[in-house]
Amino acid sequence: MTYHDLQMDWLKCFVAVVDAGSLSAAAPEVHRSQSAVSMQLKKLESALGCPLLLRGPRQHQLTPEGQKLLGYARRMLDLHAETQAAFHGEELTGRIRLGVPDDYAAKYLTPALKRFAPHHGSVEIELHCEQSTSLIPRVKRGDLDLALISRDRSRHGTLLFYEPMVWIGSPQFEIWRRDPLPIAVYEDASLAKRSAINSLALQGRRYRVVYNSSSLAGQLAAVESGLAVAVLTQCSAPSHLEILGSDHHLGPLDPMEVAVFRSQASKGSESPRIF
Repeated sequence: MTYHDLQMDWLKCFVAVVDAGSLSAAAPEVHRSQSAVSMQLKKLESALGCPLLLRGPRQHQLTPEGQKLLGYARRMLDLHAETQAAFHGEELTGRIRLGVPDDYAAKYLTPALKRFAPHHGSVEIELHCEQSTSLIPRVKRGDLDLALISRDRSRHGTLLFYEPMVWIGSPQFEIWRRDPLPIAVYEDASLAKRSAINSLALQGRRYRVVYNSSSLAGQLAAVESGLAVAVLTQCSAPSHLEILGSDHHLGPLDPMEVAVFRSQASKGSESPRIF
């Protein structure tokens, strides 16, 4: 099988279209014509041998292959930018007020900070761990400069990747066999809670909320103690708990849109990229 090198310009155009939502909106961001952006995408799709975007009349949607590529493309572009900065950039100083939900901290923040720290040791990071529903208004108010969030609206930040959502339960208690199904949920505005209830409603399965907690630790405590099943991001599901699915009469869940959300005030100053 012959593999083709992926050109940085192709990846830049791909990410720009995802972020902007359309070819016409992406073209000024990469300083190319709309037709040139379209050609770059075709070359990228040809090199990978699969379609990456579904081209609608107004908005472009990612195919499953496009969702898979997006995370890799951002990492490649970030590494390219870091390499250039290492040879041509100036040392940055200052403070970044950063927000991240508990369930994303270990899986995504730790690797990002490992890459960030060697290049920007003079930058102070002030970290706040809260749910996305709390982080989004704090970024809007300017209390935080930057946050990694689960979003439900495209205007909330730049899409990074899609995080799968999963049902989890304790194999010791087999709570999923009960009717109505006991569930643990986050706060009312939580996307995870909305996803869980929508999935159960589509199945016509009865449920009752027996536990509310705004923290990941609280959700895990409810599951581990045999009180309920819960819906979590896949990255935060511990290995000792069981991921549930159709065999347990539980339906599929929509993935989370994970985005980086930056405050308006911080956009006026130069800052290094963490995510």
